[in-house]
Amino acid sequence: MSEPAASNWPSVSRILAGVLVFQLGLGLLLVIGDMAGAGLSMPSFGPDQPQLTEPVGPGDQRRTFDPDRPRPSDPANPLPGRLTLTELDGATYRLEGTIAAKDAARIIALITTAAPAPERLVLQSPGGSVADALELGRFIREKDIATEIRADEVCYSSCPYLLAAGTTRTISETASVGVHQHYFGQSTILPASFAVEDIQRGQGEVMIYLDGMGIDPLVMQHALTTPPDEIYILLPGELARYNFTTDDNG
Repeated sequence: MSEPAASNWPSVSRILAGVLVFQLGLGLLLVIGDMAGAGLSMPSFGPDQPQLTEPVGPGDQRRTFDPDRPRPSDPANPLPGRLTLTELDGATYRLEGTIAAKDAARIIALITTAAPAPERLVLQSPGGSVADALELGRFIREKDIATEIRADEVCYSSCPYLLAAGTTRTISETASVGVHQHYFGQSTILPASFAVEDIQRGQGEVMIYLDGMGIDPLVMQHALTTPPDEIYILLPGELARYNFTTDDNG
């Protein structure tokens, strides 16, 4: 006998709450778009905005963000322009670089043919294509692969969707996991003329995906209120609260 529908209410309520937050954020973006069209602009933080290399603390978690920037731990060695899969040790592989369009199908093919078969993916990425991150994430979960972010390494923008897919998720205390609004169209902020229902559908898919991976969709409140040129760094307590960390966390 199936469980009563009421047993699903906590999960449904989280998604509905996330949708409400999204609606509020979307309304703000539409106002900003209309202001820009009228020749008005919002205040800018300018050069005083904290950089990614600066420490974060409660209430001070937004940093300037450039997806093409070098990794903070090694400024002379930028991340690859597309996802790369390399064997580290036995069944542990590194998956790093920008998530470009069509990367999901390419990486799925590489994982499928890799020997030995990957059991753990060490992630490092500034993000990129949301659709590819979701597609690849579903494959990672289907194959029961664990995910990990190591000390002083980063997982931003759509990369946390790959992190969420791990059957176990190991996150170093000095790793950096961040979320923000995704770009729409040709890397521009949402124009008022953009079809609202399409955006809602996309964000709804993201929240359903996160819930299916065991992540609290309310993490999207931080993404929806952080502009695309900034990143909101999730503190260890938030990573635990939204269920990114698991018992396998290091």
